[in-house]
Amino acid sequence: MKNRELASLFQKMADILEFKGDNPFKINTYRKSARILNDLTTDIEEVVRSESLQNIPGIGKGTADKIVEYLETGTIATFDQVRKGIGDELIALLGIQSLGPKTVALLHKELEINSLEDLKRAIADERITELPGMGKKKIENIARGIELYTLRRERMSLGEALGIAREAIEQLTKTTDATAIEPAGSLRRGKETVGDIDILATGKNKKDIIDAFVHLPLAHDILAQGETKGSIVTKTGIQIDLRVVDKDSFGAALHYFTGSQSHNVHLRGLAKREQLKINEYGIFSGDKKIGGEEENDIYSTLHMDWIPPELREDRGEIEAARNHTLPSLLTSSDIKGDLHVHSTYSDGAHSLEELALRAKAMGYQYIAITDHSQSLKIAHGLSTQRLKEKIREGKRLQKTLSGIELLIGAEVDIKNDGTLDYPDDLLKELDIVIGAIHSGFKQKREQITKRIVTAMHNPYLHIIAHPTGRLLGERDPYDVDMDQVIQAAGKTGTALEINSYTQRLDLDDINSRKAKQNGVMVAIGTDAHHLDQLGMMELGIMVARRGWLETKDVLNTFTAKALRAWTKGKAARVNQ
Repeated sequence: MKNRELASLFQKMADILEFKGDNPFKINTYRKSARILNDLTTDIEEVVRSESLQNIPGIGKGTADKIVEYLETGTIATFDQVRKGIGDELIALLGIQSLGPKTVALLHKELEINSLEDLKRAIADERITELPGMGKKKIENIARGIELYTLRRERMSLGEALGIAREAIEQLTKTTDATAIEPAGSLRRGKETVGDIDILATGKNKKDIIDAFVHLPLAHDILAQGETKGSIVTKTGIQIDLRVVDKDSFGAALHYFTGSQSHNVHLRGLAKREQLKINEYGIFSGDKKIGGEEENDIYSTLHMDWIPPELREDRGEIEAARNHTLPSLLTSSDIKGDLHVHSTYSDGAHSLEELALRAKAMGYQYIAITDHSQSLKIAHGLSTQRLKEKIREGKRLQKTLSGIELLIGAEVDIKNDGTLDYPDDLLKELDIVIGAIHSGFKQKREQITKRIVTAMHNPYLHIIAHPTGRLLGERDPYDVDMDQVIQAAGKTGTALEINSYTQRLDLDDINSRKAKQNGVMVAIGTDAHHLDQLGMMELGIMVARRGWLETKDVLNTFTAKALRAWTKGKAARVNQ
């Protein structure tokens, strides 16, 4: 939680300084610090205790001092100075997409807009149109940004929810006699965004567990505290609800509160036909309780296989469970490498060697370093000369490495005409080539779709990265015909990526399942720019599981040898 609190503070400092027209270098320093802290999976308090804070790439002495100050006092004096004279509601506007600090400054100065309600009124009565640069399209984008901002406040990303839930569960495990604690709800089902966090526990001293819960360090406010239920709001505004149930009902309650509602309703209908009743307390035949301590009691009593939580959306999983045809879903142990990672050659924080050694420590067989191509200037995309240098360094480094294969690749921009950002004679020197759209997001459906389909016919392109370009809660997907893209991927033998970055999770579960049904391989990549982001692989795995994917459907379950054979076979597949 401290990581997120500090990241939020540094981001706000950067936004406020830009609003004020302050030094761009200072602004960029705070933004970089916020990004690093958001992506850091290690508890920042542990880092400080180990005296290794300034060993984090990008964290200088000034930032380190502010982090220590916050951990010791709960405040940063500089932040209080920066925000002096600016209200919370005005600061909140800085988080709305399509506004930006400079636009907020203009609105504040010219129209005296100080809050979200002021902004909505200015749009409604069209006063905003009087300002320079406020054309129809700009105003439409701001209105959509308000919608996304509202959505972001109501729901959080899967990655954020997992981190918060795990922190709460870890603390409760240490401080109470709870014998079982599990997340429930949409979080347990692995949905890409989560509302409130639901946690279920069982233990002898229920009241003590609830008391420990409402007094967790991450709690800001107590919403409710009873004998078996508690509800808190964290310092970042997230609601967490805890229920403590009897041991002999834990499985039934876990099933009930995991959902989904449509899945549970379907099961209750099946039970009713067999004169049984299912609820959060157990499974009953008349008044006799015949199961409920284990979650599988529900399924076995109804003569079906246990259904993994990620599949519980009433999309055919119940029928498959009754017919014993459920897929053997992908697991983390099946993953042999990460296929989308960035290094210091472009906009990453770590060298090829550092990334390779971390991948080895994670038990991977290989890691693909896929830095940006030359057109993406903002991400320090590699010129052809720099890419050749990277290829040479990769080959030299591989001779010194043992137990890990370093795959040198590139995330190559797909141009407006569907051609790629490097010539074919350079692309064919790479171990893995990922194609991606990073511009022209507002193009029409036909053009966006044609760009991707055309790119897939290149014999040296292996994977399409984050195929819809969305950023959850921040940017809508571009208008692309995914059915056509999936069909073209099948014809050309191109894989589609599940991008594990917490704000992307793109492909989503629906399109992942469509890919499987059309015989299209799926690659999972973290898009990591920092060592800690390599851990986001689990988010992509959860998406894959929701999409019914098995090991045979996922490219990075291949051995390094099999992967190389697959990539080399792309030309043959295109030319068939």
